This record gives sequence, structure tokens and C-alpha cells, in this order.
Amino acid sequence: MPEPISASVIGGALITGVGGYFAQKSAAEEAAGAQRDASQAAIAEQRRQQAEMERLLSPYMQAGQGALGAQQALLGLGGPEAQQAAIAQLEASPQFQAMVEQGETAILQNASATGGLRGGNTQAALAQFRPQMLSQLIQQQMAQLGGLAGMGQQSALGAAGYGQQGAQGVMGQLGAMGQAQAGAALAQGQGMANLFGGIGGGLGTLGGLGAMGKGPFAGGGGGRATATGPTFGDTANAYNSMSEAQRRLAYGG
Repeated sequence: MPEPISASVIGGALITGVGGYFAQKSAAEEAAGAQRDASQAAIAEQRRQQAEMERLLSPYMQAGQGALGAQQALLGLGGPEAQQAAIAQLEASPQFQAMVEQGETAILQNASATGGLRGGNTQAALAQFRPQMLSQLIQQQMAQLGGLAGMGQQSALGAAGYGQQGAQGVMGQLGAMGQAQAGAALAQGQGMANLFGGIGGGLGTLGGLGAMGKGPFAGGGGGRATATGPTFGDTANAYNSMSEAQRRLAYGG
């Protein structure tokens, strides 16, 4: 049967080391799990906000793209056929038809009032009025389309900037998750080191006791007294029966 002092040393070392290791391991895993859950929730919220921002800006970006395409068509950047189609669309628009009708009516009324209804000046004014109105309308259309294209560009830049911020936030959260997992692994490794250190310390204590003739590593074996002195059992029993003050006086410490 093991000596009482050796059993208590070994048991204490094992209980302290194993208990400390599992407590440290559990705490590290719990902390890492909490950080992981918080980071995942933050990432999900950032992605939700990014999707909502894109949804809100999408109509403006689409309008800007359409306006840019219309500008390119009027300028002939899409080819002559596209330019002709864009101009013809303007000529057929209700806005152009109303402007031409009002302008021609005003020219005819003025000519009638001055007696020059059939004069050459009146016919020249009518012939020049429609092309002038079309050119004016094209310029107005280009300006309006330019405003829409600029608005779409600003919306796209805003969405891109918000997306960049979201990406940086996600990278930060992923980094925090990685640090938490690394910290948990280091804590578990330290706990394992403490476990083996505790066991080693217990064995070292037993070795020290053995040098004083106590514990399982004491010299002399477990038999009866020999010519050199008392048995191991006698020495251990004497040690265990001492008070703490008596042990310090006899063995130091």
C-alpha cells in the first residue's frame, strides 16, 4: 500500500494539474466561441447593410446607365444607325411636336398680322424653325441626360465605397476570429504544459522526500531494520506522526 505522504503528493499533483488543464481548456473554448459568434453576427449585419444600400442605390445607378447610353447614341458613339434612331425618336416625341406646332403657329400669326403671310421671309422662317428647334431639343436632352448619368455615377461610387468599408469590416472580424482561435489553442497548450509541469513537480517532491528517507523513493526498501538504521516504514511512520513544527525543526524548510 503506498505511503500516505506519497499518495497525497501524487494525487494532489494529478488533481491540480488535470483540473487546471480542463478548466483552462473549457474557458479558452468558451471565449473563442463567444468571439466567433459575435464576429459572425457582425459580418452578417455588414452584409445585410451592404445589400440594403445596393438595393436603395440600384434605381439611380440603372437610370445613370440608361442616360449614358442615350448620350452616346445622340453623339453617334453607338454608330450612325443608333444616332439616326435617337434623333428620330426626339422628332416624334410629343414634346418636340408641341414645340414645333406652337412656334409655327406664332410665325404664321405674326406674318398674317403684318401682311406677309405669303412672303419669302415667312417661308424661310418656317423652313429654319423646325431644324433649330430639333437642335435646341437635342442640347436640352444632352444636358438632362448628363445630370442623370452623373447621379448614377455618384450612386455607383457611393455603393463601391460602402462595399469597401464592408469588406474591411469583414476582414477585421475574420481577423478577430482567427486571433480568438489562436489564443484558445495557445491557452490549451499552456494548460497542457501546466499539467505536465504539475506532475513533474509532484515527482520532484517525491524524489526530494526519498533523499530524506521518506516516500516511495526512500532507500532501504520496505523490510525490517538493517545494520545501517531503521526501515523505510519506520522512517515514514515517524515523519507522518510529526507535527508541522517538528518536521521543520528536524528537516528544515
